[in-house]
Amino acid sequence: MSNTYGDWLKAQREAAGLTQQELADTAIMTRSHISHIEAGRRIPSQEDARRLDKALNTGDVLSSFLPDKDDGTIADYFEPARQLEQQATMIREFGLNFVPGILQTEGYARAVLGTTFPPRSDEERDRHVVARLERAKILNDPVAPVVWVLLDEMVLRRPVGGPEIMAEQVLHIVRLVESKRVRAHILPLGLGAHPLMQSMLTLMWFEDQPPAAYSEGMSIGKVHDSPAVVQRLQGVYDLALGDALPLKESIALMRATAKEYGHHD
Repeated sequence: MSNTYGDWLKAQREAAGLTQQELADTAIMTRSHISHIEAGRRIPSQEDARRLDKALNTGDVLSSFLPDKDDGTIADYFEPARQLEQQATMIREFGLNFVPGILQTEGYARAVLGTTFPPRSDEERDRHVVARLERAKILNDPVAPVVWVLLDEMVLRRPVGGPEIMAEQVLHIVRLVESKRVRAHILPLGLGAHPLMQSMLTLMWFEDQPPAAYSEGMSIGKVHDSPAVVQRLQGVYDLALGDALPLKESIALMRATAKEYGHHD
């Protein structure tokens, strides 16, 4: 992701003779948030940008030229979300059509990444699989980040990669839940329409910066940084979670599904 915006912010801050902490104090933000924006790891919300403009006396430059302001997309659209994922202290995932990336097994990831058009070469697909498995390493820490996952039952029912790969993938999630590393709930098909039907969603919280959200559809993804938007998406997630099966029933459904795919304990 190009960091012209972050570089320009840093230049204006230095020209004003301000440290990151001094700018943060004036703009009512945290120093680490300023640091992430300058490094290109975060895109400020409209409200943040207005405060930065006021603090730096730059008119409306920072608020008018927010990256991707017009269409809500970003080049290499997932990269900003990947950066945030690595920094988060708490992550809540929703999988609508497939298992979220940080929970995918190698076989499942390979099957998902093999559905692209135009087709990837074997070498290119291998690189993508490795990158996806690298993301999953955040679960190697036994405590942080705290991860909750909400799955539409359709994720369990669609045989991505075939029965053997699906059984392995579903049991991988069961093991993460039973080891208390992850909490997982299933939204049953019998529920019908629910508030998260439109896209996948990731909610993220951080130690010293505002929460963010990421939503994704066909060849488009967006990091949501606006406090009002993030709060609304958190509310939508909470509504859906309230309709999901309890933890014990969710584990039982996943185990039964793995058995249907041919796995027997």
